[in-house]
Amino acid sequence: MDLKEIQNLIKFVSNSGVAEVKLETGDIKITIRTTLEGNSPDITYVQQAPMQQAIAAPVAAAPLAAAPVTAAPAADENSKYVTIKSPMIGTFYRKPSPDKPVFVEVGSTIQKGDVLCVVEAMKLFNEIEAEITGKIVKILVDDMSPVEFDQPLFLVDPS
Repeated sequence: MDLKEIQNLIKFVSNSGVAEVKLETGDIKITIRTTLEGNSPDITYVQQAPMQQAIAAPVAAAPLAAAPVTAAPAADENSKYVTIKSPMIGTFYRKPSPDKPVFVEVGSTIQKGDVLCVVEAMKLFNEIEAEITGKIVKILVDDMSPVEFDQPLFLVDPS
């Protein structure tokens, strides 16, 4: 179920006059509650068991264990690097909190499982962990910037 389908479902439920709708499809569970006076959505919950696709709705699931890792585009200087991408839509943070140091810097050596950053989605702070061991070559996103699903965050030299 993608973002457009969820948005259309919310609009349909809010215009139908129904107070609450629950929908379960495979690994996604959605509950939509509306107020009867204004027919606007009151609370929307989306829960997905395994994180296979991003859903831009309030997520009531555990933080993500790791970010998807894919090979970088075959550019000359970037062809040997691995790109770590955002597994969801949200706000990118390099620090666990404003008064703490950043998770990683350019030149940092990382191990599989190390926390690289945090992506906030609907007031949930999801730690993004490395799925590879290597060295951070480039940080592609500024701190406190919005990120899209599958947006490149880091370039890592796996050698």
